[in-house]
Amino acid sequence: MGASDWIQDKGKISGSPDREVRFNLAARAFAESQIRNRNPSDGGAGCPIVVEGKRDREALMALGFQGPIELINRGWDRSRLVAYFYDTYGTRNTIDGGPPLILLMDWDRTGGRIQNSLRERLNSLDVPIDESLRNVLLKSMKPEGKTVEALAPFANVLRSLIDIHLDSL
Repeated sequence: MGASDWIQDKGKISGSPDREVRFNLAARAFAESQIRNRNPSDGGAGCPIVVEGKRDREALMALGFQGPIELINRGWDRSRLVAYFYDTYGTRNTIDGGPPLILLMDWDRTGGRIQNSLRERLNSLDVPIDESLRNVLLKSMKPEGKTVEALAPFANVLRSLIDIHLDSL
């Protein structure tokens, strides 16, 4: 089923009720992560969200993320990347006291390996990570794709649901 099959009409998502439930779960998780990701001047915690590449960043921006988005594919080895995250963001978010990073790798096999590798390396430095968004997307958005960039075609539908959840949080 393509993105054109997902037509939003009067706040409803066309298709099965299961699809509506899954999209609402994803939208709530996105809203919660967007609040943490927002810059402190906008009422957020300035918590960066870490994704694999540029297209992932573009998909998140289409979904309404406005805070810092860090890329892992920047030509650095994992050790340098982990050291950069540690030096830049520390071991706790200074605003909300939570994990200093939201880690959102794709939910395919490669993304899972990267997620596990970064989690283990950061945890070894006493840096907790926020994986709640990925855990929800892994279950709720798998039929639509296994990558962050695969969410881009659904941005309009998800964005309106995210806005509803942002208003309620």
